[in-house]
Order: sequence, then structure tokens, then C-alpha cells
Amino acid sequence: MKNKKQPVVILVGPTAVGKTSLSIQLAKALNAEIISGDSMQVYKGMDIGTAKISEQETEGVPHHLIDILDPADSFSTADYQGLVRNKISEIAKRGKLPMIVGGTGLYIQSVLYDYTFTEEANDPAFREEMQKAVVQKGAEFLHAKLAAADPEAAKAIHPNNTRRVIRALEILHTSGKTMSQHLKEQKRELLYNAVLIGLTMDRDTLYERINQRVDLMMEAGLLPEVKQLYDRKLRDCQSIQAIGYKELYAYFDGFVTLFEAVEQLKQNSRRYAKRQLTWFRNKMPIEWFDMTPPVDMELKKKEIFTHIAGKLQL
Repeated sequence: MKNKKQPVVILVGPTAVGKTSLSIQLAKALNAEIISGDSMQVYKGMDIGTAKISEQETEGVPHHLIDILDPADSFSTADYQGLVRNKISEIAKRGKLPMIVGGTGLYIQSVLYDYTFTEEANDPAFREEMQKAVVQKGAEFLHAKLAAADPEAAKAIHPNNTRRVIRALEILHTSGKTMSQHLKEQKRELLYNAVLIGLTMDRDTLYERINQRVDLMMEAGLLPEVKQLYDRKLRDCQSIQAIGYKELYAYFDGFVTLFEAVEQLKQNSRRYAKRQLTWFRNKMPIEWFDMTPPVDMELKKKEIFTHIAGKLQL
């Protein structure tokens, strides 16, 4: 029994597919506590743009790794890995089932597999040189540099996420191996008895839902939420690279109109959803469930619950 792996449920999918509402129903049925699998929901004051669940929406289901950092703080995949593994142990000790819900694939993958991070690949001088290159030549220049050296990593990292682009280049510079090579060399065995559930949807329907969600976010006060961060003069922060924030920063900087910023936000969100689906399908053994309307949500919940219960022998 000592070698029996801890059961964990993972619920993933693209933005706006309906993970949050379904996760609450599943958590209640499974006696589970939810751990956020979203890299941006860790930040306080970034509620609307990250579609953070409200206290009322949790319906009493405990949620973890939400509102734990200031937007000025950095947060790495390694940080997430350590925190989540501790939370899984804590939740299990309470006799509850740990359930990770979100769309940040690399973060979730780092928890489930025996990934170690290349902290030894560290060169502050090189990092500073790359940061200067971003200022002088732009984020696209640096991303192109990464694409030439490590195409696989470049596909997974958005050009505006300069921190991760620089880190990938730093690993290559110091170790002689690409980030992709480091990941491939690591063990592919799941550390947990994990049931991976993915939600998907007809693309046109999903894109329409994304557009509607952005409109609702604007109505709910996304602009003043971003303005508070802008007024704090937060610039070179990981948090500000989040979709929904960087686009409105461009508006506050006077580079685009508000209409253009919102349209860019919609487009970036749609592109992100497409990348999420591609990433999850290629990287993890996920059982997919179609949520395209019209769908009987009660029936779908039962179908997914039965799948989980069967896998975990509940």
C-alpha cells in the first residue's frame, strides 16, 4: 500500500470552454478540493481579466493557489510545482480528493511528471544582455532568436513572454542543450494516479464564447482593473504579460484606441485557446469530452464523473 500513488483529478481545456462551473459540480460529487491550474490567478487584484472564480461561485468548495502573490512578484513553473505538490499532500491528509483545474499546460505538466528544473543553468550577465536586447530590438527579435535555436520551445512560448524566452535562451547558452532537450530527457512517468479530463468545443462556438466573455469582462470593469496596475507603474512584470492586461496597457500608452485594444484582446484570446488545445493534445494523455451546445450538462457531468470514478475505483 505504501507504493500506491495518490489519486488526483485534472480538468483542463481552453479558455471559456466552461471548466469553472463544471469543476464545482464535480468537486462536490467527488468530495474534492480545487487547486488552480492558472498561472495568472495567483495574483491579487487581477480578478476580471483572469476570469477568477468569486467566493459565491465556489459554492463552499475550497480553492487553492488563488490570490497568493502581488502582481509585482515573479512566479515560475518550479514555484508552482512545489506549491501544488504540497497542496496535494495537504488535501489528501484531510481525506479529500485533490483536483487541479486550469489551462496553463506546462505548470500542470510539471506537477504530474518527475520534472526537475535547470536552476544550475544560470548566467546573470547573459540574462542582462538579453534584457537589453529586448529594449533595443524588441520582443519579436528575441523570440526569432529562440525559434532559430529551439523551435519547439518557441512554439510553446508567446513572443511577449520575454521572461520565459530569455530563460530558454539562457538554458541553451549555459548547458549547451535546449529546454526541449532537457524536458525530453526527463522521465515521462506520472507521479500520481492521475485522471486527466479535457473539455473541448466546436471552434466557431468557442471563439464566439471568447468574444462574448471579453465583452462581459469590459462591462464588469476590466478597464479600471488594469488602470490600477498601470497607475502603479508595473511594467516589466510577468503578470502584465497576461492576455487582457498587455492589450489595455497599449491603450493607456496611447498606441491604440480602446476599440482596437479590445479587438486585439479577443484575437489574442482566440489564438491562446487554439494553442492550449494543441498543447494539451500533444503533451498529456487526456480523455476529451465535447461541450459544444446544445449539451445536457447534467448528463455530461454524470458521464465525466463515471469516467473518473471508474479510473480511481471510487
